[in-house]
Amino acid sequence: MGRAWVGGSAILRSGQEASQLSKKKTGTKNSPAPEPKKVTKRDKLAALLVREEGATIVQMTKATSWLPHTVRAAMTGLRKQGYAIDSDKVDGLRTYRAVAPE
Repeated sequence: MGRAWVGGSAILRSGQEASQLSKKKTGTKNSPAPEPKKVTKRDKLAALLVREEGATIVQMTKATSWLPHTVRAAMTGLRKQGYAIDSDKVDGLRTYRAVAPE
């Protein structure tokens, strides 16, 4: 399809201006409903931590497919967002718990 330049805008051989082709229609009746927010790995991590029993590093790595150092870094990020994170070590097994910010 060829173009001809007239007055600073391209006119296609079909008679439409190139600027008319790139405009999208918005607000149509058949537009899909907005998708709900996806659950992120950080959301999964927070959900594990605020449970009554808390979570171990192994449980958090399985839930997120992250390495242990990434899980610990993400917990630091949650702490900066206001989560109060605490840990207990019983029989050599460290369990982390969190309280969500209000």
